[in-house]
Amino acid sequence: QVQLVESGGGLVQAGGSLRLSCAASGRTVIGSVMGWFRQTPGKEREFVAALSWSEIAISYADSVKGRFTISRDNAKRTVYLQMNSLKPEDAAVYYCAVKVSPGIVRTGDDYNYWGQGTQVTVSS
Repeated sequence: QVQLVESGGGLVQAGGSLRLSCAASGRTVIGSVMGWFRQTPGKEREFVAALSWSEIAISYADSVKGRFTISRDNAKRTVYLQMNSLKPEDAAVYYCAVKVSPGIVRTGDDYNYWGQGTQVTVSS
């Protein structure tokens, strides 16, 4: 089992920045993909970004490309999401997730473990 705990959410003004963290505990899955998703009430869960174990493969949603950066520290078992130039439409609950098999995908159903989420609110 893998447990994930997100932190770093909060309230920020449009144009501001936040850094989300997701700490993993439990079994270590070498080769895993770590991803970030977000969801707002009444909407489908949306892929944000994902990063391979080696950090060679990275994928971003078009809506965040150039503004968000995903990174990971395998020694600390933590994945980060640096969010810059935030817009009101970025407001959501952000979830981190782990896919135990290699290969980045954007489909949430392919991820095996999920955190509880952290709220990001962006004021205009």
